[in-house]
Amino acid sequence: MVAGCIRLTVQITPNAKRSEVIGLLADVLKIRLHAQPIEGKANDALIRYVADTLHVPKSAVHITHGHTNKRKVLEIKASDLTPAQVQLAFLPAAPASPSA
Repeated sequence: MVAGCIRLTVQITPNAKRSEVIGLLADVLKIRLHAQPIEGKANDALIRYVADTLHVPKSAVHITHGHTNKRKVLEIKASDLTPAQVQLAFLPAAPASPSA
């Protein structure tokens, strides 16, 4: 792990009705993207979605591996961002169920 940098492995599903996190499977964040997998549109949508979710500039998010695959490795450069904050942003705790 590089100081001020977080790596995130994602698996995308393009052509979804909306961009959203599906869940976590074996340390891979599964994300549906509202973009087609042609001419880099899905990659651009992924970068925009991750940047917006984490409240960082798009220039802070880079795809380091998997440009043409569904599984990608992202590198997020933000000195004040922690792994716990990333987890909370993408996988917020389920709301507590009301007791009967």
